[in-house]
Amino acid sequence: MAGGPERVALKKEIGLLSACAIIIGNIIGSGIFISPKGVLEHTGSVGLALIIWVLGGGVAALGSLCYAELGVTIPKSGGDYSYVTEIFGGLAGFLLLWSAVLIMYPTSLAVISLTFSNYVLQPVFPNCIPPYNASRILSMVCLLLLTWVNSSSVRWATRIQDIFTAGKLLALALIITVGFIQIFKGNYEELTLSKAFNFWMTPSVGHLALAFLQGSFAFSGWNFLNYVTEELVDPCRNLPRAIFISIPLVTFVYTFTNIAYFTAMSPQELLSSNAVAVVMFLWCPRRPFAKLACHDPCQVLYTHPSPACLLSGHSYHHACWRHVHTNQLCVIY
Repeated sequence: MAGGPERVALKKEIGLLSACAIIIGNIIGSGIFISPKGVLEHTGSVGLALIIWVLGGGVAALGSLCYAELGVTIPKSGGDYSYVTEIFGGLAGFLLLWSAVLIMYPTSLAVISLTFSNYVLQPVFPNCIPPYNASRILSMVCLLLLTWVNSSSVRWATRIQDIFTAGKLLALALIITVGFIQIFKGNYEELTLSKAFNFWMTPSVGHLALAFLQGSFAFSGWNFLNYVTEELVDPCRNLPRAIFISIPLVTFVYTFTNIAYFTAMSPQELLSSNAVAVVMFLWCPRRPFAKLACHDPCQVLYTHPSPACLLSGHSYHHACWRHVHTNQLCVIY
C-alpha cells in the first residue's frame, strides 16, 4: 500500500550448502554415541539393529518431506509455531510459543553447553571433576559468543555451522575408516549372515518400538531448517533439495558408523558401554595418538552448542514476536 509502513524482511543469506549444514549439524550429535546401545539392546541381534537404523532414517526422511511441503505452502520462518498458528489458530500457537521459550530451548541449550564445557575443561583437570563455577562460566561465555555471532550476521553464523558440520562428518569418517580397515583385515565376524541374525533374545513388538525410539533420538533435528525458511535463498527449490541431500547422507553415515562399531567390538562389549565411541578408541591400547587425535575432539564436536540451534531459535522468536503474542517493543527488536 502506498504510504504504508515498510515491512521489515529477513535477509535471504542461506544457500543450499548452508541449508544442508543446518540439517546435518542439528541431527548429528551425541545420539550416535548413545543410541547404538539402546537399539542393540532391544533388537537382540546385530542385523536387526542395522535395519532399525536404516528405517529410522526413512522415517526422518518422510517427516522432513512433510515439513518441506509445509514450508513451501506456508513460507514463513518459525517452523512449528508458524504452522500451528496458521492451521489451529492463535491459542495453540501461544501455548506452543511459551512452552518452547520457557522450557524447551533454554533447558536443551543449558544441558548441551554444560556438557561441552565439562569436556573442554576435563584435560585441564584430569584427576578430578571440573570446578562448578568454571564449567558454568565457560558454558555462559560459549552461549553468549554464539548468540552475538547469530545476532550480528546470519552469514557468519552459517559459516561457523558449516565448519562444525564438516568437523562432525570428519570425525564420523574417521570412525568409518577404522571400520573399513577392520573389514579389509577380515575382522567382520559379527556382520556375517550367520552371526548378524543370531538372536540372543526374541524381540517383542514393545522391544522393537523401544529400539526404534532409541534410533529416532539420534535423528532428531531434521525439522530445524523450516525455522529459517524466510532466510533461505529460493526456499521452494532449496528446502526440498537440502532434505533430499542431507537425510540420506546422515542415514548412510549412521549406518556405516554402526557397522564400524561392530568391526571393533563384540555386541556384548557395546552393550556394556554407555559411550560406544569411547570404547572403540580405547580398543586401540597401542595407539595413544589415535585416542588423543580422535576421541577428545570428537566428544567436543558432538557436545558443543550447535550454532544452527541458536540460528533457528532466533528465527523462531522472531516469528513469534511478529504476532500479537508479545509486546510491540519485542517486534521492533
